[in-house]
Amino acid sequence: MSNTIALEFEPAIAKAPNKGGRPRKEIDQHQFERFCEIQGTLEEIAHVLGVSEDTIERWCKRTYELGFADTYKKFSAFGKMSLRRYQFEAARKGNPTLLIWLGKQYLGQTDKPADEEPIDEMDRNELAKVLFSSMVEASGRMKSKSITEVNNSVSSE
Repeated sequence: MSNTIALEFEPAIAKAPNKGGRPRKEIDQHQFERFCEIQGTLEEIAHVLGVSEDTIERWCKRTYELGFADTYKKFSAFGKMSLRRYQFEAARKGNPTLLIWLGKQYLGQTDKPADEEPIDEMDRNELAKVLFSSMVEASGRMKSKSITEVNNSVSSE
């Protein structure tokens, strides 16, 4: 009987469990996602946000239910897509460097010509004859034209 009396007088308010530790650092979700988009590394993101890399990892698991690597892949893909869009826009405007680079990346183009069947090498004397006759022919055409006509024909080519 004494047990029932003691139970009746126990306080009705339950104690909150001791959480311990310091409060969690706040991480701006929008800012974190933008850092991923611009391909920031875990080290760089943690440094800019003023937290440890482990804190970023734990925060990603709480916020996205994914680890940092999977979260990073998700948001960095948006940045890569934007970069690709800007590159294509610049290429459309005629940027030769980007046109060459995109051709190599997406069209399999190279600086080297495709493998061709080897051409039989000419004999040096035969090559010299061909070159000499071409030069003689060109000089004959030049003698028949005035200097102005030669300059105009060269600039129009």
